[in-house]
Amino acid sequence: MTSTPPNESAAEPLAASASDTADAINAAPTQPVPRKLRADGTVPFMRTIKSFVKRAGRTTFGQAKAFEDLGPQYLLPYQASAIDLEAALALSTGSAGQNAVNPIVLEIGFGMGEATAKIAQTLPETRFLCCEVHEPGVGALLKRIGENNITNIRICNHDAVEVIDNMLLPESLDGVHIFFPDPWHKTKHNKRRLIQSPLIAKLTQRLKVGGYLHCATDWEPYAQQILEVLTAEPRLKNRALATNPELLGYAPKPHYRPLTKFENRGIKLGHGVWDLVFERV
Repeated sequence: MTSTPPNESAAEPLAASASDTADAINAAPTQPVPRKLRADGTVPFMRTIKSFVKRAGRTTFGQAKAFEDLGPQYLLPYQASAIDLEAALALSTGSAGQNAVNPIVLEIGFGMGEATAKIAQTLPETRFLCCEVHEPGVGALLKRIGENNITNIRICNHDAVEVIDNMLLPESLDGVHIFFPDPWHKTKHNKRRLIQSPLIAKLTQRLKVGGYLHCATDWEPYAQQILEVLTAEPRLKNRALATNPELLGYAPKPHYRPLTKFENRGIKLGHGVWDLVFERV
C-alpha cells in the first residue's frame, strides 16, 4: 500500500531524540534505576519513548469555552491510583439504576473527536472513557458534546498508557477502541508504535471475558503488525476468523465506526482501511 496522509487521530512524527534510547513506554516492568533526587526530595520520572507527540495547535475560542462550560462535567481527572470506573461513569447514559448493564468502552486517542461523537450517538447505552493528550482535540470533542447533547462520554486528558497502568482495574472494560494510531512509518520509529505485545497484554487483563478490542488503521504494514500482535495474545481470539475467514483475519467495518472525512478522502485515492476485532476469552 502506498503512503497515506495522516488522519485526524494520528500524531505527527517526532524527530529522533535522546529519548530514543529509553525503554519503550509499554515495555514490561524492569528493575528501577537509581536516580538523583530533586532539590525537594522527590524522584523525577524516567524519560520514556512515547507513542505520541503533543502536537502544537491553537485552542479556538469555542474549544476554550467548551473546556470552561463542560469540562467540570465531562472531564475525568487523571490520578495515579485505581478508580471505581462504574462510579466514575455513573449515569453517563442517562439510564438511572441501569449502569450495571451499560457497557464501558475505553477509546485511546480520538484526535478532534469527530468519529468519537458519532459512535457515542450510535451507541447511546454504551459509556465511553476517551483518552487524548492533544488539548485542542479535547476542546473540540467537548464542543461536539455540547452541540449534540451527548451524555455518555467522559474524557481523560492524559496519556492513555498511564491511565491503563494506574487507573483501570482488571476486568473493568467491555471494549477498547484504537482507531488510526500513528503508524510511525519509518523503520527506525516503529518502536514508537502504540500497539505492541506488552500494552495488549495490559489491555487484555482489563477486558472482561467476552469484551472486545477493535483496532483500525489505514497503513497496511501496521495492520499486519497489529494482526500478528493480537493473534499472539493467548487470551484473545479473532472474531473475523469465525465469521469471515475469507478476510484473512481482518474484519468488515463494524456498523458503529463511521467514515471520517479523512478516511473518505483516502478511499477515493485508492487507499485501504483495515479493521481488526478480537475478543477476550
